[in-house]
Amino acid sequence: MTDSGAPDPERLLRLSREGDAAAAGQLLDMYRGYLKFLARLQIDERLRGKVDASDIVQETCLQAHRAFGQFRGATEAEFLAWLRRILASRLTDLLRRYYTNQGRDVRLERSLTDDLDRSSHGVEALAGSGSTPSANAIRREQAVLVADALEQLPDHYREVVVLRHVQQLTFPQIAERMGRPLDSVKHLWARALAALHRMLKGNVDGPHR
Repeated sequence: MTDSGAPDPERLLRLSREGDAAAAGQLLDMYRGYLKFLARLQIDERLRGKVDASDIVQETCLQAHRAFGQFRGATEAEFLAWLRRILASRLTDLLRRYYTNQGRDVRLERSLTDDLDRSSHGVEALAGSGSTPSANAIRREQAVLVADALEQLPDHYREVVVLRHVQQLTFPQIAERMGRPLDSVKHLWARALAALHRMLKGNVDGPHR
């Protein structure tokens, strides 16, 4: 545990690599929200209505748990990169099942890994857009904290933030995508960003709808 009482991912990583199954389970649970957020982005683009992000995350965590002995890193950032590669592999299998029915496609898997990496970096950048993390979050990877906060936002708040900051669409493009007037989208974005920043600062009241 950290001084604040929050789980210390690098301590859990060390214990997990030493064969502590309970620590590995606790560690993976810390990243379910992060993985679900990334998985949902890919599903929305490629597999909308066909699969559920929670199922993909469950499969990813099970695979990671079984393959923990293959992880050679020591930091949370290295562990996240490893989890993203596993998630990309699971998504590749699903795309192949639904669209190609072929063997392993290394290029597709690499493309998905790159997409997941870019999404993670885009989410991480949100932590610096006017917010200050709470004291017990300083040592954590910001992409995880932001993704967890986004998962708690109302759907329309999360969507406008993702479209603007992760997919980097213009406000007119977002208005067309969401079927809302341009001014409405701009006001929604401002409210959503404010709610996200409150959550990142440790405001327990949650977002205002």
